[in-house]
Amino acid sequence: MLSSSSSHRRTSHTTQRRVAAVALVGVSALLAAAVQSGAASAAPQKSSLGKINRGSLAAPLTPSQRAELIRDADAAKAATAKDLGLGAKEKLVARDVIKDADGTVHTRYERTYAGLPVLGGDLVVDTTKAGKTERVIKATRATLKVASLTPAIAASKAEKQALSAAKADGSKKTDADRAPRKVIWAADGTPTLAYETVVGGFQDDGTPNQLHVITDAATGKKLYEYQGIETGIGNTQYSGQVTLTTTQSGSNYTLTDGARGGHKTYNLNRGTSGTGTLFSQTSDTWGNGTTSNAATAGADAHYGAAETWDFYKNTFGRSGIKNNGVGAYSRVHYGNAYVNAFWDDGCFCMTYGDGAGNADPLTAIDVAGHEMSHGVTSNTAGLNYTGESGGLNEATSDIFGTGVEFYANNASDPGDYLIGEKIDINGDGTPLRYMDKPSKDGGSADNWSSSVGGLDVHYSSGVANHFFYLLSEGSGAKVINGVSYNSPTADGLPVTGIGRDKALQIWYRALTTKFTSTTNYAAARTGTLAATGELYGTTSAEYTAVQNAWAAVKVGSRPGGGGGGTSFENTGDVSIPDNGPAVTSSIAVTGRTGNAPSNLLVDVNIVHTWRGDLVVDLLAPDGTVYPLKPFSSSDSADNVQETYTVNASSEVANGTWKLRVQDKAAQDTGYINSWKLTFP
Repeated sequence: MLSSSSSHRRTSHTTQRRVAAVALVGVSALLAAAVQSGAASAAPQKSSLGKINRGSLAAPLTPSQRAELIRDADAAKAATAKDLGLGAKEKLVARDVIKDADGTVHTRYERTYAGLPVLGGDLVVDTTKAGKTERVIKATRATLKVASLTPAIAASKAEKQALSAAKADGSKKTDADRAPRKVIWAADGTPTLAYETVVGGFQDDGTPNQLHVITDAATGKKLYEYQGIETGIGNTQYSGQVTLTTTQSGSNYTLTDGARGGHKTYNLNRGTSGTGTLFSQTSDTWGNGTTSNAATAGADAHYGAAETWDFYKNTFGRSGIKNNGVGAYSRVHYGNAYVNAFWDDGCFCMTYGDGAGNADPLTAIDVAGHEMSHGVTSNTAGLNYTGESGGLNEATSDIFGTGVEFYANNASDPGDYLIGEKIDINGDGTPLRYMDKPSKDGGSADNWSSSVGGLDVHYSSGVANHFFYLLSEGSGAKVINGVSYNSPTADGLPVTGIGRDKALQIWYRALTTKFTSTTNYAAARTGTLAATGELYGTTSAEYTAVQNAWAAVKVGSRPGGGGGGTSFENTGDVSIPDNGPAVTSSIAVTGRTGNAPSNLLVDVNIVHTWRGDLVVDLLAPDGTVYPLKPFSSSDSADNVQETYTVNASSEVANGTWKLRVQDKAAQDTGYINSWKLTFP
């Protein structure tokens, strides 16, 4: 779902906690095969992937081959669990398998504990062609163990709490969709017996409600909540006259795309439930380019679905949202003057409102690509739709929605790095979001900070959107397809782009083989670097560009720690006591005159098995404390490898500066590996 920065509504479109994998990255740019007469004919964008390690690209799999690999993984799940050292009460459930051309297999699993689903227990196991386990990526590193499987509170108390939470969010016609179910909640690092309640009804703006509320089964405390709704010839409103794939039955044609998994487009005719009516008529010409004809929005939606299918198929080798060759379906004319669009993984469908005054249906190409990409995320990494992982979820849809728009290469809606520029959701002709400088929308973050996870996911997504733009196009002023951009960097240093094709491949591989439900920005940097290393090598220009682009949005540092300025570094190791007192590492700054700068760079390299346990501060020579990183129970990634920018202009530069680190939770250990101060 899209959300307007000028709106007071709290809108969300989250991924379900179902975790499945996807098919892999492919590099071919072939036209879709076996399309029937009238199929969409826009040629794919030319690929410019450069010298890529094709062994790390996906082997082509038919839906039946993919299903067979999943069956094989499921049949071996007990042995896999034993090899991974899982407890006797833990079991694995295979959700998807990706097989690389070199034989490497990436298997994505969910876990159960004593028969209960483990939310936040997903993991990815990579095995070599010879069957040797190469790496395991877990959403949580905590040992799965709870003191009791018997709740201390009644399920009715959890349900009451969930209903109250939904009403507080503005829900209407609120009711529980089903009785609360017992689960193990592990996404915040401490496995807990809990209830999951799903609340239905409608959100405050008319969007269907699917609020999931997690309640501690021992104390009744709310642990978490997330929204489960993510948020022939066609004379379209936004894309001009296009070719559509339709199906003829007798004397009638229907908006049924037999070339793309049987995708169908329905007319809700202002309704808010059910499937609606399949578009059907005796003529194979759909709509008139305006809202006066109901089929116009149907043509836009049908076209957008086809372009999204073709983008994923021809760019990554992915056959449909679930990679199983099955099409979703689209519903248009939802509600009355509904200013949004959303993906619902429950119905596996895409729904579009008609906008303010029913004048601007939200059926533009990038919106279609954005919303259906929520389905891809739901069926791969399953990024939790809150905090930093929620920002990454939202950014993933912006990134791939942009990819779809460029792929379509439609003269009426050329590719750009603007989100929702055609649908006038703000009412003043401006785009909904800007990838080159996200803060231009008035709310999105250009760069990472310790507070970014507290933003609405439509705003915290700005960090990843900015990274993707910089990685694709580089920093500075430029004009692309007639649109002017001028992307800044947080450290004031330039970034050279590697091209959109390569950036898309890197993001897709990271999403499908490196990210889990709890991935945050630090882990996204690690995952994209790992993906880049596999595709292009760790000594490649592409690998350096990924480092630079992340550093330019304040996630990690550039190779060598930056560029320019005078640096002072301490490379001595300092052990960090587990759940113990704070430790410090000192740097003596000499030879400077006057005060420190307003953009003092603090490069931190801490090795630790659960970075969320750590509180990191910079101490000035006079003892003034500058917080760098707060404690976070949900930040399960390894290590702290960040470059922080501190306004230290009130401090005298010369003197002894200290990095202070405290581990505030048990079971994970580490050490300060090095840290550096850079005076630009």
